[in-house]
Amino acid sequence: MKNSVSTFLSAKKQGNKLSMLTAYDYSMAKLIDDSGINGILVGDSLGMVCLGYKDTLSVTMEDMIHHTKAVTRGTQNALVVADMPFMSYQTSVYDAVKNAGRLVQEAGAQAIKLEGGATVCEQVAAIVKAQIPVMGHIGLTPQSVNMFGGFKVQGKGEIAAKQIIEDAKKLEAAGVFAIVLEGIPYKLAELITKSVSVPTIGIGAGPSCDGQILVYQDMVDIYPGKKPKFVKTYANVGEIMTGAFKAYIEEIEHGTFPAKEHCFEIDDEVLNKLY
Repeated sequence: MKNSVSTFLSAKKQGNKLSMLTAYDYSMAKLIDDSGINGILVGDSLGMVCLGYKDTLSVTMEDMIHHTKAVTRGTQNALVVADMPFMSYQTSVYDAVKNAGRLVQEAGAQAIKLEGGATVCEQVAAIVKAQIPVMGHIGLTPQSVNMFGGFKVQGKGEIAAKQIIEDAKKLEAAGVFAIVLEGIPYKLAELITKSVSVPTIGIGAGPSCDGQILVYQDMVDIYPGKKPKFVKTYANVGEIMTGAFKAYIEEIEHGTFPAKEHCFEIDDEVLNKLY
């Protein structure tokens, strides 16, 4: 069944957990979609895992449109949500609506995601008014990495925790259909999940959220470097791929690839006429 904003909201009411992963290209989107996932996020995390940036701040609208197009071509059943990159919505309500519209009209996204709470509610409401579904994102918001002083858990103190709760409620009032909770204490996430009528999607926010999302490169271990505490590795795909690459190199060096079964034939009669 095709996943949609309506099925996400229904899942919350029925107590069914939602699953999401990131994807950034056609082939991976197709694999993930075929697995039965509920949603695929074309995250601005592509800046780090695909383009090699140190954070997400250098990702552009053109980057997001390019990758979202590829993902939507490979997706049939999952809800495709596209991230709005840094400075594509913070500058004005007009810019927010226009850029959200580009992700839907040009790239084929079925919803967009943006970071922030009370400070972006005006943009959220305007985008929703334009008939574009919006997923919120609060807690550890990577586009605010310079303000946070790094990728740090948010909401551990009373004032900060109250602000995140308030942000969630204001986003709900502004019209979001779901809220990503990232990098916050799990008991705070549980409280927020019970406080709003829209589904919460956790990443480093514990098991009480209505759904979970991970960066697929992290959960199959193909992204180099130290992984966050909240990541679980489900398969060591990076190790398998490295082994395949090495075997390929060795077979070329030893002349065992390509073998006869990998080659195309030509009739000897034709071949003799070439000399």
